[in-house]
Amino acid sequence: MAESLRLLFTEPELRRSCLYQAAVFAGFSAVWTTLAILLTRPVYGLGTSAVGLFALVGGVTACCTPLAGGWVDRRGPGPVNLVCMFGVLVSAAVLAGGTHGDRSGLITLIIGTLLLDVAMQCGMVANQARVYTLRPERRSRLNTAYMTCAYLGGSAGSWIGSHVYELFGWSGVCGFVVVLTTPVLLRHLLTTPAQKRGRDRSSAVGGSGACRPPQ
Repeated sequence: MAESLRLLFTEPELRRSCLYQAAVFAGFSAVWTTLAILLTRPVYGLGTSAVGLFALVGGVTACCTPLAGGWVDRRGPGPVNLVCMFGVLVSAAVLAGGTHGDRSGLITLIIGTLLLDVAMQCGMVANQARVYTLRPERRSRLNTAYMTCAYLGGSAGSWIGSHVYELFGWSGVCGFVVVLTTPVLLRHLLTTPAQKRGRDRSSAVGGSGACRPPQ
């Protein structure tokens, strides 16, 4: 664990992946923790079996993992992260329509949770792929740091989400997801162009050096 902690301090891209996934997983956990409360409260009046059915519907999104992996291989983790974060924000907007305890509200919740699950799975694959390219000989330690941060974020999201629900209701939980996701999306949008400029400068320097005639 000490080695994983050291890598967390010395590898900026590891910290980046940990931050992204912790934020997304916190929102994901907040939604799923409070969804059970929403469905069993008088607004819907459903039993715990309905919550289990929602979980089964969400399990369908596991098939997206290979697709996300192929996309990461073709485009890199950055574009997949971008789609993941936008997907989380869209899912929060859709889920906010589930405050009404009627059939349309239930359908909205199903669509929103599916979007959220797909976004979370895609983000998990993209961030893990970024981590694995850092130091192949330290892959297990890197993964330990990454998964620890992700699940700490999830635990915090569940705890905070339940309190947000009691204070502000389901709409508050959806707003909490937006608050979590927006800063990391902005960071990603600001970081990616800077990294691209850095790579372009490095390529230009390397290219000029390669073309320089020998002295």
